[in-house]
Order: sequence, then structure tokens, then C-alpha cells
Amino acid sequence: MVKKADIPKHIVDTAMDLAREQGWRDLSLTDIAASAKLPLSQVYGVYSSKQAILGGFTRMIDAEVMSDEDGDSGEEPAKDRLFDVVMRRLDALAPYKAALAAIAHDQARDPLAAACSVSRLNRSMASMLESAQLSADGLRGMLRVKALSGVYLATLKVWFKEDAEDLPKTMAALDRYLTRIDGCARRFTRSRPEEATA
Repeated sequence: MVKKADIPKHIVDTAMDLAREQGWRDLSLTDIAASAKLPLSQVYGVYSSKQAILGGFTRMIDAEVMSDEDGDSGEEPAKDRLFDVVMRRLDALAPYKAALAAIAHDQARDPLAAACSVSRLNRSMASMLESAQLSADGLRGMLRVKALSGVYLATLKVWFKEDAEDLPKTMAALDRYLTRIDGCARRFTRSRPEEATA
């Protein structure tokens, strides 16, 4: 018997197990409810669709990453803080890696699902920025979200293909991508000579 407070996570975990075993595209809420040994009405009351389940999963990962933040990291360079946050996220995602690979593969062929995933990604990257003590508000925050989203997606492609537990290729790629956007940000904010002498 699953405790009421544990039902959302139980549904998410069940959906992830099924995605790993049989893919995501043809999976239904009925399949998930049956595997979770819950009435369909109860599953629907918590998550009304597969996209809602993915939203619940994303919030679960966001919360785990943010709860593991280091309060003393504020003095580190922004690039190092972002590196730590993204790696913490990948650590949290590791148990679901095969399921996420299957979901990513199937959603790439579904424009509506892909649009939903972009919205979830933006919210998550905003929370990751805040966890790294960088504001996600305003125009500057929006640009940061877009930049970090690009870094994260590019890093995921490397992560999905890597088998080594210590993730050397993933960490090298993440460092390279963060260095690239850090350099762009520095060039963007650097004063022009005439401005510096005005």
C-alpha cells in the first residue's frame, strides 16, 4: 500500500520504469496506473497526462538539486557555480538515464511534446540559475536562461552517450560550453573605449 504522500513520486517512478522498458510514445496513463497498482482515477487526479508526469518529475529533480546547494559557494566565479549546479542535476538524473534517453528520442518526433519540454526546460534552468545565485529575472535573466538551456542540452547529448561513472567527457564538455558563454558574456558587458573614457 502506497502512502498518500508518496503517490506522486510513485507514479513518476513507475512511468520512468515503463519508459525505460518499453519507450514513451505509446505509453498510456492506463498502463502507468496498472503498473503502479493504482486506480486510473487516482493517477489522473494527480497527473492528468504524461506531460504532467514529466512536469512532476522535473519539479522533483529541481527540488533535489536546490536542496543540495552549498550556501558558501557565493564567492566562487559564476562559471564554477553553474558547473556545480549542472553536475548536481546530472547526478540526480543518473538513476533515470535510460528512461530519459527513451523519452528524449520519442519526444523529438512529437512537436507538441517538444514544445511542452521547452517550457519545462526554461523553468528548470531558471531554478538552476537561482541555485547558482544568479538572477533569472528581467531581460538579463531571460538571456541567462536561454544560454544555460543551450549549455545544458548540449551537455546532455554527451552525457547520454557516456558510460564512465566519473563522467570525464561530460565534465569536459560542460566546462567547454560554460567557458564559451562566459567569454561571450564578458565581451558583451565590456565597455567600449569611448564609453570608458567618457
